[in-house]
Amino acid sequence: MRWEDVYVAGTGVWLGEPESARSALDSGAYDAQQHAADDIVSVSVADSSMAPPDMAVHAATTALKRSGLDAEDVDLLIHSGIWFQGVDMWPAASYVAGHALRRGVLAYGLEQECNGGLGALEIAARQVGTGPGTSAAMVTTADRFGAPLVRRWSSEPGFVYGDGGTALLLSARGGFARLLSTASGSDNSLEAVVRGPELRPLPSGEPLDLLGRVGHYMRAHGSVREATERVAAVMDSVVDTVLADAGIGRADVTRVVPLASGRSRMEWQVPQLLGIPLERSTWEFARTVGHLGAGDQIAGLNDLLERRELKAGDRVLLVGGGSGFSCTCAVLEVLDAPEWEPWRPGE
Repeated sequence: MRWEDVYVAGTGVWLGEPESARSALDSGAYDAQQHAADDIVSVSVADSSMAPPDMAVHAATTALKRSGLDAEDVDLLIHSGIWFQGVDMWPAASYVAGHALRRGVLAYGLEQECNGGLGALEIAARQVGTGPGTSAAMVTTADRFGAPLVRRWSSEPGFVYGDGGTALLLSARGGFARLLSTASGSDNSLEAVVRGPELRPLPSGEPLDLLGRVGHYMRAHGSVREATERVAAVMDSVVDTVLADAGIGRADVTRVVPLASGRSRMEWQVPQLLGIPLERSTWEFARTVGHLGAGDQIAGLNDLLERRELKAGDRVLLVGGGSGFSCTCAVLEVLDAPEWEPWRPGE
């Protein structure tokens, strides 16, 4: 869908301190062969006191400050995460909205796995694009991954999990970039890839075993090749749609911000699937912070801005994807690149 008068007014992140891949190799937490394929340098690790919603509050506060808007200007907050959000059966979105914005803002949680950040962005764009000319909406994400329930270095081959919160503020009043288009697609039958052998009536309390679930799917279906091809088909269709709606082609994309994976997966995502050189992606950032759950694209965009690697006229393609399978993409056009101070870990 093509958007008119929907702008990105601010972004923000909260990241922990970097934990090196070398230390994980030395401790035995990270497999040497997998590291060779991933080429990961480090991941963001939060300290023991930081819960995910507080990360999102920090990120949202930064985004709001950078936007120049007031909390009273924001009509909607959508929060996403893929893991535990601090308390069971509790509305984390309301906490983030109440602490970062105000008590009266509408707050919703969106569960769409790793596509949650961009899925929320498309929903927020509908709010801003169809609302009054003063409308604004905040998207936040946050996750923290820790032992023994999640083994960040080995739970899912090709992804090393990092802790962090992100925020992006859309506004009808203006901003540093214009949202040109968004598009989404899905293949819901692919939820079986990570479901495992059965549904359970209650939580098991066992460590996350995505590798075991995928192994079950492979035994039942022979391989994951067909599933991978179907994922690629959905992503290819969504990318074609979002670029067509933006009125540009793949060659016109200045930078692409995909899921933050290891190098082998990143090369499949960007050069092979998208046909865009890896050098135009946010790979160098991704390999230092890890996979931030639903927040990779917002964090990657924020890094490009803080490093001042974008200029007026640049087109940025954000590419999402989450098990299920869902995919949302967005195209931004930079109007006036901001001069923000770079993020410092742990702030």
